[in-house]
Amino acid sequence: MQLLKIAQREKSRYAKYVVDEMTKARDVTILRLPPYHCELNPIELIWAQIKADVARNNRTFKLGDLKLLLNDAISRVTVDTWSKCILHVKKEEQRMWDTTAEALIEPVIINLRDNSSSDSEFDSDSDTVLSEISDFL
Repeated sequence: MQLLKIAQREKSRYAKYVVDEMTKARDVTILRLPPYHCELNPIELIWAQIKADVARNNRTFKLGDLKLLLNDAISRVTVDTWSKCILHVKKEEQRMWDTTAEALIEPVIINLRDNSSSDSEFDSDSDTVLSEISDFL
């Protein structure tokens, strides 16, 4: 949390982008993709498809032929292809949110055994856990 506060305090000292200023004036926030997470960007999936298509069909390795292959590969990208890539990214994003949430939430174990048979250390631990749960709720 302290690192986030420092980053927020210091970020204004660094580069500003015209698009940020334009959207700020309209009370719009831009959410950027985290670095090194190409799986969250549909265009990266499209670009990978195009590159694979060009590589698969490249027989001459001549620049002129490469340009033709590139144009052909781009023309094969359809609305359906884009839709599938966007759907894939949404699923991946949800998987990441779920994984992150699971990592942040510690399991709560409630022992239902009779208190009379428990030792005092267990009683102390369970009281602490119950208190933390109450604070959380």
